[in-house]
Amino acid sequence: MERVGIREFRAGAAAAVRRAEAGQRTVITVAGRPAAQLGPLTSAAGERTIDELVAQGLLIAPRRSGAPNDVTVSVWGTPRLDRLLREVRG
Repeated sequence: MERVGIREFRAGAAAAVRRAEAGQRTVITVAGRPAAQLGPLTSAAGERTIDELVAQGLLIAPRRSGAPNDVTVSVWGTPRLDRLLREVRG
């Protein structure tokens, strides 16, 4: 783990972020005392992201990019779900 003073960090912030993206953790010090830590993103409390699952081979990445079927249906009142699905599917 690398230790960097705040002035040095400010001068080379972009490089420090690239190193964090690569997996390196950096401790940022103020007046010689540790004040913050910069490192790679981790998922919250045991949850894994889709990118992590793809990297581990546990999930297959989608073939198409973009948002999935953005179809908006105007709804008046409380129609039945099967009728809405029939309208969306055609």
